[in-house]
This record gives sequence, C-alpha cells and structure tokens, in this order.
Amino acid sequence: MLFDFETLPTADRYKLIVSTVVPRPIAWVVSQDEAGVVNAAPYSFFNAFSDDPVVIGIGCGPKPSGATKDTLANIKAVGEFVVCLVPQSHLPQMNITATDFGPEVDELEEAKLTKIPSSKIRVPRIGESPVALECKTFQLVPVGHHTIVLGRVVAMHVRDDAVMDEAKRYIDTPKLDLVGRMHGRGWYTRTTDRVEVPRISLAEWEAAKKG
Repeated sequence: MLFDFETLPTADRYKLIVSTVVPRPIAWVVSQDEAGVVNAAPYSFFNAFSDDPVVIGIGCGPKPSGATKDTLANIKAVGEFVVCLVPQSHLPQMNITATDFGPEVDELEEAKLTKIPSSKIRVPRIGESPVALECKTFQLVPVGHHTIVLGRVVAMHVRDDAVMDEAKRYIDTPKLDLVGRMHGRGWYTRTTDRVEVPRISLAEWEAAKKG
C-alpha cells in the first residue's frame, strides 16, 4: 500500500509515522523558565545522534492551539534542560506530566516526583529516573511547525545498581527497565523481551560463503 506523503494531510502523515517507527525511546524532558518554574513533559520524537560531542535530538511540536509548548519556550529562554529516561515503575507518573497544564504548574509536584539538583546546569533532574542526561542547547532547527532541539550532553547520571563496572563504563541496561513509545495515543512497550543477534564480521561472512 503506497501512501504519498506529498499529498497527505499532516494528521494522516503523523498517524502513519508514529504507527510504524516503533518502539521509540522517550525523552522525559525537564526544563525551567527564567523565574525558576520547573516543567516536565514526555517526548517520543527523540533519539541520540552523535558521540563526539554527544548530541541528542527532540522533536517539539506546538500545542493543539498552535502555541509554543512550555518545554520549547523554556529551552529557548534558558538554554538548558535534562532528559530523563522512563522506567516501567514510573510510567503512570510520566503520563501525569503529559497533561496539558498551564506554564505556572510544576508537573513534577503534580506527579509527586523528586527533584534532584543537576551537577552542571541549573535545571533539576527527576530522582526516580534511572538515567538523566544534563544538556545544553546545541542547536534549534525549525522544521515545519516542529522545532528539533539538539542538546549537547554535558553530564549523565545512572542509578548506582545499574552500573556494572564504573571504570569500564559497563551499564546493566536490562536493570534500567525502560519503556518505549508505541502507536496510537496510549500504547507503550516494555524492554524485557529481548533477542541477541551477534554482529557478523566480514571475515566470518566470507568464510561462511566459502563453506
């Protein structure tokens, strides 16, 4: 079935892309305005794009009214934010922070989540999150009615019991128990069903063909 994105309405393109590009990691973004009011909201248009420097990207769309979302307004004003990853244990709290509260409301207080000071930026992180990435704005890229926020990661926090070897930087990823975004308005997925597929070297591939 062909879907011609050059002729489809925006809503239809959105529906198709979020139903097929799955699962998507979730950026639980903490930001704050110039007065210090904290905001938290989840974004699933998110991933990591570079390792030197480490740059992550978040696609921030507008509110249904067309107004700028608080996250983007805060990032434009302050230039700092924290991306926290979402554990299955706190999926309900993440869902609370997705509520369309006004800019004066602190979503972390509404969801009864713990604020912990960051190490290198002013914006706090979420204590219940097993991974937090402290970010400074690297670039803002306007794309249609979205803005792609590129953030340079300046520090990372990982929950102690998920660090297998601090010196070697080995992380027990399954212990993080993260969730991902799926299709529709309310579907998510656990990361507990995994399959290991070792990468094939060129030498192994050529040997297999000869055999």
